Amino acid sequence: MTFTTPLQKNAIKIMLLGSGELGKEVAIEAQRLGVEVVAVDKYKNAPAHLVANRAYVIDMQDETAVLEVIEKENPTYILPEVEAISISALFEAEKKGFHVIPNAEAVNKTMNRKNIRVFAAEELGLKTSNYQFVKTLEELKVASEQIKFPCVIKPVMSSSGHGQSIARSADDIEKSWEIAKEARGDASELIVEEFVPFDYEITLLTVRNETGTVFCDAIGHVQKDGDFILSWQPMNMSQEALQKAKDIAKAVTDGLGGRGIFGVEFFVKDEEVYFSELSPRPHDTGMVTLMTQSQSQFALHIRAVLGLPLNYTTYGAGACGAYKAKNESENPSLEIPDDAFSNNSYVRVFGKPDSHVGRRMAVSLVLDEDVEKAKERALEIVAGISDK
Repeated sequence: MTFTTPLQKNAIKIMLLGSGELGKEVAIEAQRLGVEVVAVDKYKNAPAHLVANRAYVIDMQDETAVLEVIEKENPTYILPEVEAISISALFEAEKKGFHVIPNAEAVNKTMNRKNIRVFAAEELGLKTSNYQFVKTLEELKVASEQIKFPCVIKPVMSSSGHGQSIARSADDIEKSWEIAKEARGDASELIVEEFVPFDYEITLLTVRNETGTVFCDAIGHVQKDGDFILSWQPMNMSQEALQKAKDIAKAVTDGLGGRGIFGVEFFVKDEEVYFSELSPRPHDTGMVTLMTQSQSQFALHIRAVLGLPLNYTTYGAGACGAYKAKNESENPSLEIPDDAFSNNSYVRVFGKPDSHVGRRMAVSLVLDEDVEKAKERALEIVAGISDK
């Protein structure tokens, strides 16, 4: 493959539809290969806007607006990086000959929990928790009784855990109904899931293109309110459970097709592995790979898109802790302790233009021979950060 300097007429160009902290790292890796980057989001000065060749602010759910920017820039590849996006625009772009990553139908299936759950459980026959879909409060009350308490209630479309809750009894249902309205996406329909008393949950980063499929080491993670606060790699799990996860990830990503990285999430109980969700792009828990792999998930994503080999080296065990804002600010600043930066640790600041309580603003990254020590240190660094 020939690479050229960005802005040359024959340069490869990618368009990020969604320009948050994950998109920012994708943009950086693309530019390291001389790829021109156009970053699009719904708000000004999104993280990837700060490093892209050009940036646009549009209504991401407006089909006309999305198509206009695509046709204006004529990208080689379109990389959707958020759930709340006009899927009709992506299908129309494909009809016009644009290359959507991994493809418009895969984005359609995975951006909506109903679509991916039906695809995985009913079309592919994969093992999942029991579930029902509801549209009204009364349907939610009936479904939760049938699924049994505790149950997990989520909007069919949301990000970073927004709108998600656990109902432990019938008394929680109305509260869960109200929480669901906080979704960043579509709360017109909810999924009610059986609560699996899992031993742990993992993300298995699965990368595919014409050269084949590779798996990164399993990533363990802890979530709070549906959003990760700590992830680590590798996750200590049995070879039997890991192989089951790989088989399921291969089946579902082969079913979706296309190229790129997929963040496939699982619940693991003893040796049983339950498919949970899938994102057709880099995953927030996968930020730990910035420290643990010679080619991070972002670099592997770009390699997959460009049809390059997917080989990489693992450096060792590592952990990633999420720092979430404690204050509201239009011009946030972070105070980070000096000892956060050492031979085996550092902090990635996203550069978001404003903060609100609970918004993820940075992550700590630690490499250590002992994964438990890495986890402890990652949380220690996060605890030492403050914002204003």
